Amino acid sequence: MNFKKGLVAVAISSLVAAPAWATNGYAPHGIGQISKGMGGVGVALPQDSLAGGVNPAGMAFVGNRMDLGAEVFRPIRGTVVGGTDRDASAKKHFLVPEFGYNRMLNDKMSVGVSVFGNGGMNTNYKMGLFGSTNSGIDLAQLFIVPTVAYKINENNAIGVGLNLAYQQFTATGLQGFGVMDPGTDSSTGAGLRIGWTGKVSDSVTLGATYQSKTKMGEFDKYNNLFAEQGDFDIPSNFALGVAFQATPQLTVGFDVMRINYGGVRAISNVQNEGGALGADNGSGFGWDDQTIYKLGLSYDYSKSLTLRAGFNHGSIPYASSQTQFNTLAPATVEDHLTFGATWKLDNGMSVTGSYMHAFENTITGVTNAQGSGAGFNNRMYQDSLGVAVSWDM
Repeated sequence: MNFKKGLVAVAISSLVAAPAWATNGYAPHGIGQISKGMGGVGVALPQDSLAGGVNPAGMAFVGNRMDLGAEVFRPIRGTVVGGTDRDASAKKHFLVPEFGYNRMLNDKMSVGVSVFGNGGMNTNYKMGLFGSTNSGIDLAQLFIVPTVAYKINENNAIGVGLNLAYQQFTATGLQGFGVMDPGTDSSTGAGLRIGWTGKVSDSVTLGATYQSKTKMGEFDKYNNLFAEQGDFDIPSNFALGVAFQATPQLTVGFDVMRINYGGVRAISNVQNEGGALGADNGSGFGWDDQTIYKLGLSYDYSKSLTLRAGFNHGSIPYASSQTQFNTLAPATVEDHLTFGATWKLDNGMSVTGSYMHAFENTITGVTNAQGSGAGFNNRMYQDSLGVAVSWDM
């Protein structure tokens, strides 16, 4: 048990410091390696103790369990400016740990915690793009979500989680925007997550979940960059899910999620909003709300081996007129293909692996009435490979 505690401490400390890049806008395509192998499905299909980061109600069906994992994430990103290809992938590999724990207090109630990287952005262009030094940003977000879940009856459960969030941000080489490399800043905040899941027939389970906006402290060092004087809240989202037991071996899951990027001005304000950088109406990334569709398959090949596959689609959250600012955060991927597997050992331990490929996509900048966006053609593709070890306790 001391070994497990040591691994947990390493994972949490690594999460605080590890930058991450995410795939649905700047959110992860799934939470936990099992979910990630199924395209991010999980609203109506809880399978591990990271389920509290998707739908806290699912923790009532997880049992006594601990999960510890890590993912190597490889985003290749850049832009073409004035016909010149500018690579932003000075750092190509990011290690993103995760941790979950759930304990049944009785046959109806559970308490748990899910710890994971909520997403982020990272770019690094050689000097001359937006300033006299290398230009880029680094944003990392950590969620710690303690949960309580309760079974109303044998088939239905409700749950609530407290989103405790930490984020840090660094920007360099933005002298052209009036930002003079102030260094790393951080902020903390909190929000709420609620959910329900219920089995409505022998083969069909439904789920619904809502995450409130996570109100964060301001990035004071970047009050002349982000709208509302350095404010950078984490947007709200909601999701619906269904899981269908097609055969005794095959489970099909489908989720629809809506991320409300439009509720955060630093993210949703357009490039020509009208005000100075840092003002309430200062320029932002011009992101719209994003709808994401997730489809996943899980097949029990044998008592010890489960195979998974999935597909995830979320349209680019910004228009072609907004590519200049988004050169710093070229979130252009839309389609993700995933695979995964779990091998169960005889001692109550299991090992899960997942792989994700986000197909390369480019958004070509166009000239709007004010002339912004011209010549910035942002592109990206991504791969990730993760593994998790789990214990039934």
